[in-house]
Amino acid sequence: MGTVQYPLTVLYCGNCTLPIEYCEYHPEHDKCKQWLEKNLPDEFEKILIVNDALDEEGGEEKKRQKRGGKGVVKSRKKEEGPKVVYISRAPRGKKKSVTVVQGLSSFDIDLKVASKFFGTKFACGSSVTGEDEIVIQGDVKDDLFDVIPDKWPVIDEDFIEDLGDQKR
Repeated sequence: MGTVQYPLTVLYCGNCTLPIEYCEYHPEHDKCKQWLEKNLPDEFEKILIVNDALDEEGGEEKKRQKRGGKGVVKSRKKEEGPKVVYISRAPRGKKKSVTVVQGLSSFDIDLKVASKFFGTKFACGSSVTGEDEIVIQGDVKDDLFDVIPDKWPVIDEDFIEDLGDQKR
């Protein structure tokens, strides 16, 4: 047997909050090394010695996991384009049409909330169809020029652009 003394004291990394033996499996292993070197230099030396011994044995570079799991979550950056709301009408069937609203998310408006608002306001169906697109059943394009600035004062009437009739 070994010389294990209980209770065990486990040292945790300040960067990834894992036990220091498992830091090498964290996506930001370099930051963990920096933290270890700064805060626990003795443990850092031990880990370096173990890693050097593995390299001399011909141990391959560890491959990082590419798929599955969360890893490092990258925040999506919204493209800083012109802040404009586009309103258009598209045919649906022979006589019916839908109104398409695009560009609300550039004003940081929750599309689900906006869709629900439009559905109750116009007593019709409304849904989020694209990344930045709401489809409202019926031709309510003219009413939207008044409704949108009233509901969201951030959007002035000057920011709303009419694209006219579109083909779907």
